[in-house]
Amino acid sequence: MGLQSAMTTALTGLQAAETSIDVIGNNVANSNTVGFKSSEVVFATQFLQTQSIGSAPSDTNGGTNPRQIGLGVKVAQITPDFGQGTIEISSNPLDVAIQGDGFLVVQGGQGEPLYTRNGQLSLNSLNQIVTSTGNLLLGYGVNDDYQLQTATTAPITIPLGGERVAQETSEAIFEGVLNPTVEPGDLAAETASEIITDEAVERPDDENFDSTQASIRSAPSPGVAGTTVTGGATGLSTGVYDYRITYVDANGQETSASTDFSVTVTDPNEQIDLSGLPTESGGVATTYPQKNIYRTEAGGDTYYLVNSSPLAIADTTFTDTLDDLTLASQAELDGSAIDSGSYSYYVTYYNSATGDETRASEPLSGYAISDNDSSVRLDFTELSAPDNDQFNEVRIYRNAQGDTSSYYLVDTVPAPGSGGFVGSYIDKTHSNDLDYSTQLDFDGAGTSRASSASLLVDLMVREGVTGHTNIFQEGTLSFTGEVGGSDTSTQELDITATTTVQELMDFMHDALGLQTQSNVIGVDLPIGGGSIGIEDGVLSVTSNYGEENAVTIPLTAFRITPAGAVAPETVTVSFSETQEANGPGTTTEFLVYDTLGSPLTVRMTTVLEDADSNSTTYRWYATSGDSQPNSPDLSTVVGNGVMIFDSRGDLLSSPSARISIQRELTASESPLEITLDLDQVKSLAVTNSSGEAISSLNMTSQNGFPPGVLTDFLITESGVIQGQFSNGTQRDLGQLVMARFSNNQGLAQVGDSLFARSVNSGEALLGNPGEDGLGSITAGAVELSNTDIGQDLIEMILAQTQYQAGSRVISAAQELLDELLALQR
Repeated sequence: MGLQSAMTTALTGLQAAETSIDVIGNNVANSNTVGFKSSEVVFATQFLQTQSIGSAPSDTNGGTNPRQIGLGVKVAQITPDFGQGTIEISSNPLDVAIQGDGFLVVQGGQGEPLYTRNGQLSLNSLNQIVTSTGNLLLGYGVNDDYQLQTATTAPITIPLGGERVAQETSEAIFEGVLNPTVEPGDLAAETASEIITDEAVERPDDENFDSTQASIRSAPSPGVAGTTVTGGATGLSTGVYDYRITYVDANGQETSASTDFSVTVTDPNEQIDLSGLPTESGGVATTYPQKNIYRTEAGGDTYYLVNSSPLAIADTTFTDTLDDLTLASQAELDGSAIDSGSYSYYVTYYNSATGDETRASEPLSGYAISDNDSSVRLDFTELSAPDNDQFNEVRIYRNAQGDTSSYYLVDTVPAPGSGGFVGSYIDKTHSNDLDYSTQLDFDGAGTSRASSASLLVDLMVREGVTGHTNIFQEGTLSFTGEVGGSDTSTQELDITATTTVQELMDFMHDALGLQTQSNVIGVDLPIGGGSIGIEDGVLSVTSNYGEENAVTIPLTAFRITPAGAVAPETVTVSFSETQEANGPGTTTEFLVYDTLGSPLTVRMTTVLEDADSNSTTYRWYATSGDSQPNSPDLSTVVGNGVMIFDSRGDLLSSPSARISIQRELTASESPLEITLDLDQVKSLAVTNSSGEAISSLNMTSQNGFPPGVLTDFLITESGVIQGQFSNGTQRDLGQLVMARFSNNQGLAQVGDSLFARSVNSGEALLGNPGEDGLGSITAGAVELSNTDIGQDLIEMILAQTQYQAGSRVISAAQELLDELLALQR
């Protein structure tokens, strides 16, 4: 088999050279393939023809070696070279280059894991990271809180332009200077409403008492008196007798008296005859069915009742024979009368035991009296008993002559239903005789004025001089007060038929951010500040201490949208300042963000609370109109605390430097807790150019952000994909993982620069780049092919030479065979 084996042996050499050239050609072809790993061919002898196995040395022989003839070469293995390729910067931020051991993990067509060193990555239409051959890159995803989920690998998504994120504020940093030389705040501002009355307390109103129930009554005309001599003594003494006449209504109420007329008795046997007395003519008897005749004693000046009788149809004569002794025991005449002028009347219900008094009735006005001996009759027949039986009297008020701005007590009479009530009252009080110590208060007194238990729909305030108008009605009340000269956030209260003043005060207390409880243990808030109350119908608001906390309630503070309506209406109630606050301070407003990225406005004020030789204490108050606690709590208070400074103006402590904003009415996490960093705040005696002490406090930064859209990303050396959002925040979007094997050369190449695990590669060990022996990742770069073209060209020349030499062996064997065949010829 000599020549034949020579040819077959040479043939294996040719085949080996062809394999080398194939591998070299593949290396050269992929010299520009990113992540490509070149291979080399490893050869081994194929078979051997053993002619002798040799012999061992002996005493007489030195031994012989085996005699073997090689029968060719074979490819022992084609080994990939996983040496590091050159790193080249690319323009794609998704490109990654691996430095060191390891592979990116991708998903195969059947969902199986495959491995690659080709880091040319991009996003598909679903924003998933894919390789240049379309395989999905696998790694660790994140949950809704952007926390990496490392339990399993999954395709990684980078939702550019679609993902939105917000960051809540957890810390706010302040700086400023709070002046220790200013006046401490020890006087709180106070503001009070006009008097508010309660409509539920009934007054004499125009349904049962109006101007038609009053009339002027001029005094009766004087009669004519004469004497007649009788047959005997009449009891009259000689002398001059004066007479006056009054009208009397059905209730026994008497008008002012006529002017006097007189007669002289000269004989004890004379009687006095009066004629020309009032009659029913002119309809007088309709109101005044009776007359009273009064007479003086002979030569006297006091009038006594001498006769009371109905008005006659026609002129009749009254004969008087009553002696003076009997006369003096009769009722005396009230000779008073209203002086001339223009008069109006008001009446009220009154409680004689408590002093409670209702609002006044509608006016009985326009009664012009031209003489000085008239009276005014008030008809009470339509006046009903008060619903509240606490009122047992009726008070009658009238203005004085020439003064229509004030009204004074004329008289007090029993109220209907209380016993002793009569259905009329005749006023004949001269202006000089009015009770000037008791002036009419149109808002009433006591229970007629609003209290904490009063219903809002019953509240009234003065309109004009004497009228009243309702303040509230059922609907939605909006309230915008002022604190320190700045509007508070508008808050709303639903008013129903049962909403009380106490509920309104609680609502205003919350809306104005008044604070009554200290957040600092052992350091109470100053007593008396931050309260709302009502007394004698006046609603009073006491602010927290400090000028910057002074509460003002403007005329436009209240607006109400009636039930079923759309447009709001003005609420007519006014407030005025009754005490001015002291203690200058600072006010700062700043924005923070909740977990949904909603901006929340916080208002923070300061006031000097105490200063001594060793320290300065400033109090701060914080409110937020965006605080949303659970109903019925509507408080805008979010915190308060103190800042204590040492003698050098540095902050010693700031206990409870924290605010808590309730977000119960939103999907945001609640409460939003924010730590206030006050370390940069100083307490120094700073002045302006005019030498005036000044203070300042401002928030310089906070770590919250509004909602932002994902605009960019970067990949760290450890493989974490960090998203950059338009609001400046960063969030982890995923984690690239890498795999390594015990035997990289044992991996099976499956095309598309991919490798698959084989029986000789070992299991894939997953980990983060840079950990557990894995290489690191460089983003925005690629690993070039590690093909060494120079080396491959040399290897190719050697393979070519090998091929040529093998061909010569075959040619030589062929020639020898030809010579052998020629022997036959």
